[in-house]
Amino acid sequence: MVVTPVSSPIRIADEVRSAIAENRPVLALESTIFTHGLPRPTNLETARQAEENVRARGAVPATIGVVDGVPTVGLSDEEIERLSLSDDVVKASVRELVTTACAKQDAGTTIAATALLAQRAGIKVFSTGGLGGVHHGASTTFDESADILALATTPIVLVSSGAKAILDIGATLERFETYSVPIVGYRTDRYPGFYVQDSGFAVPARVETADEVAQMFAFGRALDLTSAILVGNPIPEHEQMDAAMLDEVIQRAWKAAEEAGVRGQGTTPFLLDYIQRHTGGESLRSNIALYHNNVALGCEVARAISSLNRI
Repeated sequence: MVVTPVSSPIRIADEVRSAIAENRPVLALESTIFTHGLPRPTNLETARQAEENVRARGAVPATIGVVDGVPTVGLSDEEIERLSLSDDVVKASVRELVTTACAKQDAGTTIAATALLAQRAGIKVFSTGGLGGVHHGASTTFDESADILALATTPIVLVSSGAKAILDIGATLERFETYSVPIVGYRTDRYPGFYVQDSGFAVPARVETADEVAQMFAFGRALDLTSAILVGNPIPEHEQMDAAMLDEVIQRAWKAAEEAGVRGQGTTPFLLDYIQRHTGGESLRSNIALYHNNVALGCEVARAISSLNRI
């Protein structure tokens, strides 16, 4: 079969396309957070609330996913609902963008795939919950998230609350250093720990304002650097979990995953679900709170970059 090439395989919503062309602030949002990260119906409620929050802060939301195999930047509300409620939606990192296209599948895009599609569309800022990274035992399993390499090769600002708490944070930070990915703490000297404010590791740099992040991004683009800028935004203090309790549950979650033989892309959803069930929903509450907090900061950064580009 001969496939006729097209100018771009990415579908960009008209609203998003216009905002990019007019240098208005646009914020990218991933879809795996509601296709694979949160339970129903909380997933759909959270996705819709995120878009509402972006609009309320003067930016245009661009939720990204795959619909019928087509990478889509700026899902409609109907498409968000479809991906949130479908039992057939798959999880797509960068490599799956090819296979889902051929199979015409629906997919939630990971950080790696979302960052790639956002940057290709001309979006400069992306907010998420927690980053992927190096899994425990990776020295023998080589289990590292594709997010690491993607963020080393995709020039975008990514606002998160650090790497997911289930990961080997020290090894993850080392990998980002190896790939020359800048990491800055937003009003903190400590690398955020997802459900908690402090992961136990320091950040190499600190910023106090969204304007500083915008200036860093502009300088990186002037140097033609290829990596993302990772902004670590701690969960609000009153929303964080008890660190000792969380550590104990995480250890049990890893043991349960090992006993169940969970591997690959299924690991993170399994662990997060285990933690949610065994913390009485506390992790879910914190996860949603930190996500909305990151969306708010992402809007500030997107506005700052847009303003800088008008100078």
